[in-house]
Amino acid sequence: MEESKKIAYFSMEIGLDPAMPTYSGGLGVLAGDTILSGADLKIPMVAVTLLHRKGYFYQRLAQDGWQTEEAVEWVPQDFARELKPRVSVTIQNRPVAIRAWEYAVKGIGGYTIPVYLLDTDLDENAPQDRMLTHHLYGQDLKYRLSQEIVLGIGGIRMLRALGHAQLDRFHMNEGHASMLTIELLDERIRSRQGGAIVPDDIAQIRRQCVFTTHTPVAAGHDKFPMTLVREVFGAHEAFGFEDIFCCDNQLNLTYLALNLSHYVNGVAKQHGEVSRQMFAGYTIDAITNGVNASRWVCPSFQELFDRHIPGWREDNFSLRYALSIPCDEMTQAHQLAKRELIQHVNQQSNLGMDTEVLTLGFARRATSYKRADLIFTDLERLRAISKNAGRLQLVFSGKAHPNDTEGKELIKRIFGAARELRSAIKIAYLPNYDITLGLLLTAGVDVWLNTPQPPMEASGTSGMKAAMNGVPSLSILDGWWIEGCIEGITGWAIGENHRLEHPRSQAADAEQLYRKLEQVVRLYYTEPGRFCAVRTHTIALNGSFFNTQRMMQQYVLKAYFG
Repeated sequence: MEESKKIAYFSMEIGLDPAMPTYSGGLGVLAGDTILSGADLKIPMVAVTLLHRKGYFYQRLAQDGWQTEEAVEWVPQDFARELKPRVSVTIQNRPVAIRAWEYAVKGIGGYTIPVYLLDTDLDENAPQDRMLTHHLYGQDLKYRLSQEIVLGIGGIRMLRALGHAQLDRFHMNEGHASMLTIELLDERIRSRQGGAIVPDDIAQIRRQCVFTTHTPVAAGHDKFPMTLVREVFGAHEAFGFEDIFCCDNQLNLTYLALNLSHYVNGVAKQHGEVSRQMFAGYTIDAITNGVNASRWVCPSFQELFDRHIPGWREDNFSLRYALSIPCDEMTQAHQLAKRELIQHVNQQSNLGMDTEVLTLGFARRATSYKRADLIFTDLERLRAISKNAGRLQLVFSGKAHPNDTEGKELIKRIFGAARELRSAIKIAYLPNYDITLGLLLTAGVDVWLNTPQPPMEASGTSGMKAAMNGVPSLSILDGWWIEGCIEGITGWAIGENHRLEHPRSQAADAEQLYRKLEQVVRLYYTEPGRFCAVRTHTIALNGSFFNTQRMMQQYVLKAYFG
């Protein structure tokens, strides 16, 4: 096995292939884009995740929009290669055996990064342990903690069993993987034949670890009562270091990662600021997220870029030369993508959407703070815009977490609004949002809509995917859009960039949305040349910067080899 790999990237979910349901949404897709760009740039990496044999879930939507879930069955051996080594971890005083499946991510130049998907579904394991790598973010706290032991502790042990002995950095993509720090500590103690933990041990682990925090939402930070930790994981000398390994009689995996990493970053400039307020006393930098250009540029734009910007895949920054692409060619490429989307929508919904009508897209995880229904605050106002400024149609998609009742109710509200507006505005909600549907949507709509409740949007990447395809955003100023919005040039802002201490009014945001939407609709129908110029600048300014190629170069300089 290779000894040349230097970086180990750990993520609870990684979106690798549309047919592999190993991810739930933005975090996993970002992880997949990260590894793809790592391979493009020939960064010496390996990646570790869980297999998620039953997938995230298959989404069914009733006529009223109520979501139900089913397991997604897939066959790992159709995509990945089972590896021989076996390792084990101890959970509730039982040994739990782990195997790994290898999925090879190949970059543009042929360089390969192996992704190891950990699997506990083995005959020698107890029935409850065989299920630990079945469901992403499933069941209760005990299940979640057990999964994170498999990922962090088991992941390090599997890397060693596979011959990766000389890894320099361990990158924790969110706190789910931070149990790996305890295994690194145990390795260090074993290397000197035992003894008590000393300050230099902690300092050494810190030098090895990197941590990226992705969310200002409390539910995104896993924490477990120490009674549960001792039941599931067992006692450990490290838990005596309360200022590092546990806090308020809880194991908080975010604080564990913060305390044991030499470099910590948020995922956009404002998110870095939010994180520094959330975690006072920690040095937290910011590296703004991106998307993988090769993955998220649709076929018609790939062909356009190949003709006008040779080498854009190898050098994403060269997308700035999109400014030289003739407007009629840009429009033609977009119409090809739009026709493909509208055909898919009509096949799925029988709505009879029209390619000549301005189409808005909104596809995110369905949860309350993302406010997918903000545009339906005043149905009569929306109806009037479509009647007086120009016709509108909307396409939505996104899953609610199975335990997120508010998210499920949000989907129902969108279905209700669609019924109310059906005589004036056609509205589709496409089930089972995934990588394939994501590309179809972000490339095929005319304007990308995003209306989160600030400052809850850590970064967001859906608008970046749209930008790669010349689709401008109409978005609340939060997350990446604070950095990406040049008003009327790369898209349009809803409201102002309020400082973090200022509360936002739902009614005020809706009013700003309607005002700006009316302007955008009129521009689309009356000044197609100006609208096309926005498309062009969206690619040249946002596509050339908000990509994982630039993002990974920053990680290399700041976190991996800095």
